[in-house]
Amino acid sequence: MREPEWRQQGTTPDYRFSLANERTFLAWLRTSLALLAGAVGLDQLTPNIAPAPLRIGLCVVLAVVGGMLTILAYRRWSRSEQAMRHGRELPYSRVLLGMTAVVAVAGLTVAILVVLHP
Repeated sequence: MREPEWRQQGTTPDYRFSLANERTFLAWLRTSLALLAGAVGLDQLTPNIAPAPLRIGLCVVLAVVGGMLTILAYRRWSRSEQAMRHGRELPYSRVLLGMTAVVAVAGLTVAILVVLHP
């Protein structure tokens, strides 16, 4: 696979910064995998925790957010790498707030379901 053209522009950043950016990308991927695992676990391990439509809806939301997060993680990694190559400020990402909200709502929903489960 050929390297993207933007990787040949600007100056190569300090390797420590590139590696830190890569570690952040990998942390986002781990979060994505955790969301996907949570969706599968909720569906397969707790089939009676809530009515099927609610449980399946929550699983679908977690899976979709997990899948989208992988795409957003790559986009964030590449934008940060480009900014470092051109000596610009690192870009701001609204994804952090959205991801926080989704995980908080999902956690609260599961907690309520656990408490209400007979």
